[in-house]
Amino acid sequence: MKCLILAAGYATRLYPLTENFPKPLLTVGGKTILDWLIDDIDASGEVDEYVVISNHKFAPHFTAWANEKKQKIVVVDDGTSTNETRLGAVKDIQFAIEALGLDDDMLVIAGDNLLDFSLTRFIAYAKEKGTSCIMRYFEPSAEKLKKSGVAEVDGQDLILRLSEKPQEPKSNWACPPFYYYTKEDARLVKEGIVAGCGVDAPGSYIAWLCTQTDVHAMEMPGKRYDIGNLESYEKVQKEYQGIC
Repeated sequence: MKCLILAAGYATRLYPLTENFPKPLLTVGGKTILDWLIDDIDASGEVDEYVVISNHKFAPHFTAWANEKKQKIVVVDDGTSTNETRLGAVKDIQFAIEALGLDDDMLVIAGDNLLDFSLTRFIAYAKEKGTSCIMRYFEPSAEKLKKSGVAEVDGQDLILRLSEKPQEPKSNWACPPFYYYTKEDARLVKEGIVAGCGVDAPGSYIAWLCTQTDVHAMEMPGKRYDIGNLESYEKVQKEYQGIC
């Protein structure tokens, strides 16, 4: 299995911290955000290669970091240099698939989120289901749901519909940017783009995919920490206690 890490954003809301430094390499509790994620995922024994998808501006930072890690990590530079010219998450995924000739099951994650539970549980869930999978958590705030992917699911976790940033959310199941693609479904990313799925939010591909095949949604067994601005970064530095 390959693990694709989405890290090509410019984190403008975290300026000046991220004006010349990538958000996923900011530290929390003495470790970078990426170290928390990769060190946890590696415990599953399922991932044989990590692919960090970066923009051109921050690629050297990720390369220097990767050179110090024991895992096999490849940094892919998507060639963009400004927030205005970014490809968008879904196109970045396809860019990496084509650049490296990837043809495998894939764990696709945002490189700027922290979890207080192990992603190995999500990997095991996806293996058991045998389908592409996402995660979901109950979000009571309608305003927050309008800024998230929102899933409608049946009693067996099957996604009936997934909407990105809906103006009228149909459920309270918010979906963070953590995904598992089967090898067969990873081959369909380009088809999804051609079919008109959104490309900016990574969940847009899943929203299209679940109209083509079965996709399941695991209820998160813990909490997610989204580092979106300076205030949330300061908060997570105070609150984050690691993975339980």
